[in-house]
Amino acid sequence: MVSLRFPFSFSQPPKLPNPTSTSRRVSSAAFVAASAAASAAAIAAVSLDPKHPFLQKALNRAFSPLWGSLSLADNSSSMVVESKTGVEFPSVLGDSLGLLGIGLRKKSVLGLKNIDVYAFGVYADDNGVKEFLSEKYGKLSDSEFKENKKFNDDLIENDICVTVRLQIVYGRLSIRSVRSAFEESVGSRLQKFGGSDNKELLQRFTSQFKDEYKIPRGSVIDLSREHGHVLCTRIDGKEVGSIQSKLLCRSILDLYIGQDSFDRQAKEGIEHKLASLLQK
Repeated sequence: MVSLRFPFSFSQPPKLPNPTSTSRRVSSAAFVAASAAASAAAIAAVSLDPKHPFLQKALNRAFSPLWGSLSLADNSSSMVVESKTGVEFPSVLGDSLGLLGIGLRKKSVLGLKNIDVYAFGVYADDNGVKEFLSEKYGKLSDSEFKENKKFNDDLIENDICVTVRLQIVYGRLSIRSVRSAFEESVGSRLQKFGGSDNKELLQRFTSQFKDEYKIPRGSVIDLSREHGHVLCTRIDGKEVGSIQSKLLCRSILDLYIGQDSFDRQAKEGIEHKLASLLQK
């Protein structure tokens, strides 16, 4: 069907008001006026009584997000921030692993610049530290403490629960790159402490980092030495493997708190923290 439209309109006779609609409008107006008056009276009553339940309910709704944000801010005091990257680490892992120190792993690219790969935090069981190390260091004077540089070595050697938490900060890091980096760094430590015949042990460790795992910025890798020198590896909280080997545990920990660690400033901070724990 063709629709015809005209550039003009026909004049229409004026419409008479509908008595029914008029009465409805009058009723509606009266209802609105009555409601407004009632609301005003209610508001006046509430303003006179600050404990009125209506007012209390309204205030609770209005300010509940504020209290929520304040509680989150209070909880943030238990976090420690790595200053260069802004990455946060909890001051305690689990029930008893206290944070000893934090550091940064950098990697040189073609010898031109260093990129921040991940921030790391080193945790240790406070009770284990005191149990294994207090007898040796607990009676030293302040000057003897300052001269002694073997806290970290003893922490590496003894059967103390220690976790190194890695938090990825480089956005384009692949799991293959992580595997390759560990093949180089852990491989060199295995050779240093155990000789050259440790390729199978190295392969068992690096094979845990399968291609299927994704590690975007913010991903967390935990390398934990548990009792019995068992190295447990977790990615974003999921366990991906465990290997019982004192040599492997020693090699991993040496990367972060050994004499030739990735971040020497972090290593020194960990030494000071251990000293303070043992002097308590």
